[in-house]
Amino acid sequence: MADMPTLTLHSYWRSSAAYRVRIALALKRLPYRQVAWQMAKGEHQLPAYRSIAPFGLVPMLEIDGRRLQQSLAIIEHLEERHPEPALLPADPAGRAQARALAQLVACDVHPLNNLRVLKRLRAQFGADDAQVQDWYRHWCEEGFRAFEAALPPAQAGGYALGGAPSLVECCLVPQAYNALRYGVDLAPFERVRAIAEACARLPAFDEARPENQPDAPRSAAA
Repeated sequence: MADMPTLTLHSYWRSSAAYRVRIALALKRLPYRQVAWQMAKGEHQLPAYRSIAPFGLVPMLEIDGRRLQQSLAIIEHLEERHPEPALLPADPAGRAQARALAQLVACDVHPLNNLRVLKRLRAQFGADDAQVQDWYRHWCEEGFRAFEAALPPAQAGGYALGGAPSLVECCLVPQAYNALRYGVDLAPFERVRAIAEACARLPAFDEARPENQPDAPRSAAA
């Protein structure tokens, strides 16, 4: 590609939002380097990071001198600049449907269950591990029910909207991955499981998995 950009992804191995962007980069076969910020240690709040990423969150993508934040905005930028393979359907209604399903996960489910919210539950309200897990499961299960209700009939290949993964899978797979970490039973959510299983068979999704990142602890990759 003549206009191949220089890409640097500021990430954290366990960040769902960074996981989404890694999937998109892998699906589009775009090479990039990673800079890790250990969110569990608060490194994303250090002046060194806040000076280049004012939101103080990962991911942040540096691309040809620009710094982009927010995972969905980053993925849409990559889609516009590198439209093949497409992560959004060709027709306007299909694109709106893909965005709605992706945003259901990224904007309705994930914000209630991200690291800073779970820490706040413990610090301000004294929630113990069992209560935090119950909180996580409640909102995740509610979101998966809504997600499955909004899906069109099952598609060939097992993906949400067609014969290939899309923006929807970029958001759903990280959420399903984390749901299992928090003990969410995916058995009632047949379509969520089918989509996640179809994606697991693709090298791009394996490449993007948290335990396969350079900053993941060795125990996570074992």
